Amino acid sequence: MTFKLRTLLWSMILTFAIAVAGGIVTYLGMDSFQAVQQPPLSPPAFLFPVVWTILFALMAFGAAVVYDSDNPNAPRALFVYALQLTMNFWWCVLFFGFRLYLTSFIWLLLLFAAVLTMTVLFTRISKPAGLLQIFYLIWLAFAAYLNYGIWLLQHTG
Repeated sequence: MTFKLRTLLWSMILTFAIAVAGGIVTYLGMDSFQAVQQPPLSPPAFLFPVVWTILFALMAFGAAVVYDSDNPNAPRALFVYALQLTMNFWWCVLFFGFRLYLTSFIWLLLLFAAVLTMTVLFTRISKPAGLLQIFYLIWLAFAAYLNYGIWLLQHTG
């Protein structure tokens, strides 16, 4: 697994730019989020930024490896990477900004499919780069549970 330090730096900058944008939307909607009933197993609020920071770093690292791979499939994999980053941001808008819990749940399922596709593409180029995304998939599955649980609790009282 090789990459250039410059590539990693740019990958981190671009990835965390999206993360910060999503974080701002999340922060602005946090009061509303904390007021809704949470499903069982909801982690404490301080854990979310910690987990997301780790996940975004793993994503950026994997993308840097793919970018520097000289694999002819790298542009396609990086396109899906950019797509899922964009989808991740818009999930924050749907969930925290507009509080559209069912819509954001459906969006999250689409995001999961995009991340699964990205993971497969990354793995075909670099197994370590792909394996780093497994944690993201696990967290998205958990986030889908939380998102659906919040929607369900809002509609069943």
